[in-house]
Amino acid sequence: MAKVPAAVVAASGLIGGYGVARWTGKRPLGGAALAAAGSLAAYEWNRQAGPRAAAGLTAAYVAAFAGSHPLAKKTGAWPAVFAVASGMAAASWAVTRRAD
Repeated sequence: MAKVPAAVVAASGLIGGYGVARWTGKRPLGGAALAAAGSLAAYEWNRQAGPRAAAGLTAAYVAAFAGSHPLAKKTGAWPAVFAVASGMAAASWAVTRRAD
């Protein structure tokens, strides 16, 4: 079975969570998708780089989600989501690239 990098899971969670919320009109459903991906990513961060790195990256994941909202007022929703997802993927990769 192919292993999906935590960076991809985290970025997909941010993008997918927003997409689910937007396309279904149900924000809690989008939040569930966001949380599920975040939980899986946090598990992998902990496994690959330890609990301190996992805690920091989880905080960054939550901050990216929160930060996308004010950014969306300036750039639009999708550009904001893609920007924070890219940043989150880069942070995840930077922390975990040597761990595995």
